[in-house]
Amino acid sequence: MKPLFNMFTLAFFLITPAAHASDKIADQYPSSLLYSLPVEYIPHVYSAIGATAPSTYDNSGHNNNLSFIVTGDGVVVINGSSAYLLAKALHDEIKKITDQPVKLVINENGQGHAMLGNGYWAEQGVPILAHIDAAHEFDDRGFQSLTSMKRYNLEKSEGTELTPPTLTFEDEHIVEMGDFRIEVLYLGPSHSPGDVVVWLPKQKLVIAGDMAFHERMLPIFDDTLTADWLETWNEKFEKLGAVYVIPGHGHPTNMAQVRRYTHDYLVYLRGKIGALLEDGGSLSEAYYVDQSPYAHLDTFDELATKNAGRVYEQMEFE
Repeated sequence: MKPLFNMFTLAFFLITPAAHASDKIADQYPSSLLYSLPVEYIPHVYSAIGATAPSTYDNSGHNNNLSFIVTGDGVVVINGSSAYLLAKALHDEIKKITDQPVKLVINENGQGHAMLGNGYWAEQGVPILAHIDAAHEFDDRGFQSLTSMKRYNLEKSEGTELTPPTLTFEDEHIVEMGDFRIEVLYLGPSHSPGDVVVWLPKQKLVIAGDMAFHERMLPIFDDTLTADWLETWNEKFEKLGAVYVIPGHGHPTNMAQVRRYTHDYLVYLRGKIGALLEDGGSLSEAYYVDQSPYAHLDTFDELATKNAGRVYEQMEFE
């Protein structure tokens, strides 16, 4: 009998440096637009891990995780991807694994790398689900995301058009398909408007999206409310009791790792900025607070000072 969890595969990706979705490696799967080949992490749950780097021509905009579940009665895809051709590349790999049709696509948030590939899936007649706030976010910022993607992706952006989700929800959307119960949950404010997690209660696995980071530094946007993110984490996300986590970026891991590099990082940075504010420190000083415990993370150089500045601006008025 096949074991519930592919322990060898999961252990390999947890401990092997060569498996890191490095910002130093341009492309790990040159024969496809995908950055890496989809890998089965538990039986019937796969993920093509994206680069832990900004979107570039070399990685074809595949800098987040594109996951899918082969349920026995159809396939559920998590993330529409950042371009029409990238979505097609993912579908090509799905077809190599199963002849079951894709029956649902879930956008884990309203960012370009989750939704810009929706047009491909809509062309296949597949329903596309997102939280209502993510749909609004895509309405507001989709054109900007599309313009940016075309700028770096050049001819790889061919066929990509703005295609919003066809289904929206507010709190939860439950899918009973084949052998799986799939709970699409909005737990509360976190990284960006309408971020959702996909929870597989039987398997104790959460496809966490941008709720959780661990191999790259998390970005704090202008509208990321860090205090609310921590509350959502403590009151809802942690209480799922997940054993395994597929984050929005980086390889599958466990709760201890994502807690360390998401929850604990937010607590650490807010502590540093809080101390600075108590001492009467300025925004210009906030950019230089010590974040060295996290300097080994990919995208640290791009994000650390921005994160500090945005937390300062938030905490100034809390």
